[in-house]
Amino acid sequence: MKIHQSAVILLLVVCVSFSTHAQPPHIKPRYQKFLNQHLDPDMNEQKCDSEIRKRDISGTGNVCKPVNTFIQANTNQIKAVCGGGGTPQGGNLFKSNQPFPVITCRLQSGVYPKCEYRRGKKSTRYVVLGCEQGWPVHYEEGIVDHSMREL
Repeated sequence: MKIHQSAVILLLVVCVSFSTHAQPPHIKPRYQKFLNQHLDPDMNEQKCDSEIRKRDISGTGNVCKPVNTFIQANTNQIKAVCGGGGTPQGGNLFKSNQPFPVITCRLQSGVYPKCEYRRGKKSTRYVVLGCEQGWPVHYEEGIVDHSMREL
């Protein structure tokens, strides 16, 4: 009987642990959209046009998005900005404590869905993210780290 009670207690502890770290269902679509639009550890300057087209990234109302920034990081690094790896900026915004390499893509021409993006610009920036319950859901801006050489 004691083994059975211990197993039940262990199971409850595990369930509570998973539920406190699980992503709330109402945040999942916003988080997935954020990842699609702004995260790519393997992004490079030449891939702006193809990646934006492949990911079907558009502005509000299906217009060509004038600028899109890809952060070269993994999901754990970015999620950390919404916790101990970031500094609150007011509201739901957090500024990363460490700079990230980013690729900024700018619209060259076109009308949605035939948007054309020029070669991206690589730089190193502190990123400011909108976070909901510890999950990044919005890329607010990048702040250039002038102590690092622009690439």
